[in-house]
Amino acid sequence: MWHRLLAGAANVGRDLRPDRLLMHCVICKHGHTKPGKVSVTLERDGSTLVFKSVPAQVCNNCGEQYVDSETTARLLHQAEEAAKAGVEVEVPPYAAA
Repeated sequence: MWHRLLAGAANVGRDLRPDRLLMHCVICKHGHTKPGKVSVTLERDGSTLVFKSVPAQVCNNCGEQYVDSETTARLLHQAEEAAKAGVEVEVPPYAAA
């Protein structure tokens, strides 16, 4: 299993349907989220992947990051492909499709 190395690991895969895009931050309870781009670091069995420019919702108060389930599935697929190729450290851009 891949482990996320950034704060907010519990927020990977959250349901961020369009009707819920502006939401209260569940961490700080004061901010609201807005669309942004973040870096996501995943680690497993000696492999470390840092995906840059990942679309996410980001709290305007504390910076907490929320990555939706579709994006999470793509990240995990890309991470699996990198692991199969024997990658130990890689910093690829996020590929949306």
